[in-house]
Amino acid sequence: MQSKLTFLFLLLSSVAIHLNAQKNDKGWEALLDKDLSNWDVFIGVPHTSLDLEGYEKGDGMHGTPIGLNNDPLNVFTTSQENGETILNVSGQIYGGLSTKKEYENYHLVFDIKWGTKKYEPRLKDKRDSGVLYHAQEPHGQFWNVWMKAPEMQVQETDCGDFFPLAGVSMDIKASKRKENGKEFWFYDPKGEVHTFKTGANGRCRRMDNFENPHGEWSRLELICINDKAYHIVNGKVVMVLENAKEYDQDGVASALTKGKIQFQSEACEVYYKNIKIRNISKLPKYIKKQL
Repeated sequence: MQSKLTFLFLLLSSVAIHLNAQKNDKGWEALLDKDLSNWDVFIGVPHTSLDLEGYEKGDGMHGTPIGLNNDPLNVFTTSQENGETILNVSGQIYGGLSTKKEYENYHLVFDIKWGTKKYEPRLKDKRDSGVLYHAQEPHGQFWNVWMKAPEMQVQETDCGDFFPLAGVSMDIKASKRKENGKEFWFYDPKGEVHTFKTGANGRCRRMDNFENPHGEWSRLELICINDKAYHIVNGKVVMVLENAKEYDQDGVASALTKGKIQFQSEACEVYYKNIKIRNISKLPKYIKKQL
């Protein structure tokens, strides 16, 4: 009798877990599968340090990119781990993995973990990647590899920073403070609004570092509603941005509220999993209560 009750308890527990998982996944679209069927690959300029014949090489930024859906070194691949699909980004060449579809008013979630390998031209720099949103074609507008877009930085100790690539801007409440003896702009909910635009002073740093230690998974989230964006690291809002704009060749600005999503390869080994997205029209409660 006891064994039957135990079996029944385990069965009911399994059903409850399954139903709860279904409830948590309601409305979410999984973007990652083993064939990368939702994505296009664009590979930039190979560095001179690489053993790769048949392609023009350079400093990684200047020169002729390898191009669209041509990945000779398999910079972007997938693997299976404990039943999960893992995106493996080798980092050997600067590259971008971009969604085939455009997205607007969404909540993007993904987990990230650093690998160990690093490559030129960033052997002595922090491990780096990034997620571009509202990305606009054509490919290769920034460093002959990435699209025009706002970037949520994915970099060791700097996850959640903002970079404007190839002619975009966003407004952020910010103030200056020192880090490692130098003064930088940081997101500050009590600060004044400043416009951060592509150029020498375009970067704004996250509020603080909320990442897990190297070798552990961290969960990052990006929420975009109309012209606003929210960068979130392990459940903590590290930056709020608004008034997203893009600029044409004449410097004329227009609203930027939708586009593709692009994950970067940037000279280091990095892993992503649980990449999923859903449409939203308002902030989740756990985000709203932080603001």
